[in-house]
Amino acid sequence: MGGAERRTDRNSGHWAYIGSFTSGGGHGITVAAVDPATGALTPLTAVDTVVNPSCLTLDPETGVLYAVSDTTPGEAAAFRPGAGALTALGPAVEVGGAGPTHLSVAGRRLLTANYASGSVSSLPVAADGSLSGPPAVLAHQGSGPDADRQQGPHAHQVLPDLSGHWVLTVDLGTDAVRVCALDPATGELRTRTETVLRRGSGPRHLAFHPDGEVVYVLHELAPQLTVCRLDAASARLEPLSEVAIDTDGAPEDVRACPSVVSVSPDGRFVWAAVRGSNTLLTLSLADGAEKPRVTSSVACGGSWPRDLVADPSGRRLYVANEWSGDVTWFDVDPLSGQLHRAGAVAVPAAACVVFS
Repeated sequence: MGGAERRTDRNSGHWAYIGSFTSGGGHGITVAAVDPATGALTPLTAVDTVVNPSCLTLDPETGVLYAVSDTTPGEAAAFRPGAGALTALGPAVEVGGAGPTHLSVAGRRLLTANYASGSVSSLPVAADGSLSGPPAVLAHQGSGPDADRQQGPHAHQVLPDLSGHWVLTVDLGTDAVRVCALDPATGELRTRTETVLRRGSGPRHLAFHPDGEVVYVLHELAPQLTVCRLDAASARLEPLSEVAIDTDGAPEDVRACPSVVSVSPDGRFVWAAVRGSNTLLTLSLADGAEKPRVTSSVACGGSWPRDLVADPSGRRLYVANEWSGDVTWFDVDPLSGQLHRAGAVAVPAAACVVFS
């Protein structure tokens, strides 16, 4: 089978991979079939060899699935998908940090954001997609004004920009987004610029507009979305504006915590999930990519939405509801971006969803 044929198969959207917290009763990594007509998920098999695979990613070139193990010490593992199952590509490899919460692929390196240790790691990826060590580790420095949550750095996400020139790291503990250079030979990450956002806001997750320049940063500690512009020439991230994120509906004894932001594949809408209030917000970009406007809010279909991702077609949005133990999917109105609940499937301690 040729490379183009493999890419077509991988991008068909017929398979979903769901990570879940084994410490919370989850099954590890669940493989589910996706009905292309309805979007319904049918779980087929599960792999429980990785403890707490709270984040998954697929290499778009090789189709290899990678998982973090949100443990101390943290680990990462590689799997080859095939026929509704997963085959491990060697043993899990330590990432050189604690509590990894996010990972991404940049060239022949696997990057992890290590929340507990406040660092970002880079692991070598072999030609077959397997992982090895030792990792190259970039330790963040600093703290924030929230004594309970920002006593030190807490890297929560690491993601290459769309140009492939830079790697962005989001640190909840230091209220900062760093733009880093990745040495393809050694895997070392070096901070080029650091943008400190509103103090005490706790940036958690970002997403790129398809134009590659506009970046949406969602904050966990202060419910807001910061719109930024990335200058790829200078590696500078410039904050442009802030949009309030509605947290109405959260119980008095539960802190509402925004968790994840997602951009529609066509660049017309932004969606944000809020834990506690258990809501999903739709923001329209009709006024321009730099001017998101909240247009609607719906219940997430469960409790504590941890992940939010559109399928490859952009016609549906899937939510991993950790506390209620389900993945709920919504049909996307093509004109307004509003979400309409279409179905759900039980997945204990669900943490993330990716599609191939």
